[in-house]
Amino acid sequence: MYRKIIVAVEIGALANGDMTFRKAASLLDSGGEIILLNVVEDIPTYLGVDIPVDLIENAAKDAEEKLQGLIVSTGIPAKVEISHGRPASGIIASAEANQADLIILSSHMPDFSNYFIGATADRVVRHAKCSVLVDRRKA
Repeated sequence: MYRKIIVAVEIGALANGDMTFRKAASLLDSGGEIILLNVVEDIPTYLGVDIPVDLIENAAKDAEEKLQGLIVSTGIPAKVEISHGRPASGIIASAEANQADLIILSSHMPDFSNYFIGATADRVVRHAKCSVLVDRRKA
C-alpha cells in the first residue's frame, strides 16, 4: 500500500499515537518504513524570559524517549524524528524531506474554536503534497 509513512504523534496524547502507529503498520508495504514524528513547539519570544532555558531541550528528549518506548512496546520497527516549530509545518516538512507517500495523524472531533483557528490536522490536509489519513478520536 504505502512505502513510507509519517506518523505524527502528540506526546500528550500518546494512547492515540499508539493506535495510529498500529494502523500505519497495517498499511505499510513490505520493506516500507514508518517514521514516528513529534514536533516540539518553539516558545514565543515574548515568553522566552519567563521560561527555563532547557524546557525545549527537555521536551525533545522526553518525546524521543516516549516514541522509542512506543516502538519497544508495540514491536513495530520505526525511525524516530523530532523536529521543532509549528506542528503542521513540521509534519509537512518532514513528509517532503522523507518523500513520504502517507501522513497519518490523529485528531479530535472539531469544536467551535477550530472554525476560527483551525486544527493541525486541517492544515496538514490542506497543504500536504501526499495522502493524509486523519484518524478521528473522541475528545
